[in-house]
Amino acid sequence: MEINGIILINKESGFSSNQVVNKVKYLLKANKAGHLGTLDVLGRGLLPITLGKGTKLFDYFLNKDKVYQTVFEFGYTTTTLDREGKITDKNDVEVSLEQLQAVCKTFIGKQDQMPPIFSAKKINGKKAYELARAGMSIELKPKQIEIYSLQVLKQLDVNKFLLEVHCSSGTYIRSLCRDIASKLGTYGVMQDILRTKCGSFDIKESFTIEDIEQGKYKIIPLDIVFDYEKLITYEADKLLNGQLVNIDYQDGTYKIYTDNYLFLGIGNVKNKRLKLDMRLI
Repeated sequence: MEINGIILINKESGFSSNQVVNKVKYLLKANKAGHLGTLDVLGRGLLPITLGKGTKLFDYFLNKDKVYQTVFEFGYTTTTLDREGKITDKNDVEVSLEQLQAVCKTFIGKQDQMPPIFSAKKINGKKAYELARAGMSIELKPKQIEIYSLQVLKQLDVNKFLLEVHCSSGTYIRSLCRDIASKLGTYGVMQDILRTKCGSFDIKESFTIEDIEQGKYKIIPLDIVFDYEKLITYEADKLLNGQLVNIDYQDGTYKIYTDNYLFLGIGNVKNKRLKLDMRLI
């Protein structure tokens, strides 16, 4: 029987997102599997993994916001902007808690951000980090992102701080560290990163690979993911064959169910006509 749904994984550092996806796919014997937002190999925390028909949800989740807890250390930088790269620059500037808090306030809102050279961003079909490791010249373009909130949770040591970032999809936390450091007149490196939220999903509901190996996990049904109003149809066969059906509902997007409450997918009503836009059965 095909498994369709989403499982929330608490990813360990040291594994790529694709490695975790493949492990989960193998353990659950799923026909298909994917993820809803890459975490760096260094990164830890929430990685939503889609199973079966759930892999169709990638575009739906593409622009969902994220929340991270991250450790920034100032005074030096590396080739990768994290602790795994080679040190390229350093100075003796000491950043105070008050200075960092003041600068963080200036990063709230929409802004253009330059991705790090060592990233999974595609350039002519190749990942930027692959080109960088090959010593090739890379021309990246800034992308508009948005920071909804940026809090300094506490100071851990001299020039080392724990922060929480609520941001739009596509935000690079390593780049944020670099840019904050620049405003402080110094350099910065992301020492650690933990994703705690992805859209409506929370790390509190996640499972480790060890949990899955022990059979301790929960697969989220696909219909729970959507906030749309429910719509029951008695003409499921027509919808599944791509036909429009007449229905007395207001224009809008709905979760579509059969009369025996089987979830079909997401549909749209326009001018009293219903069309199934995303088939999830």
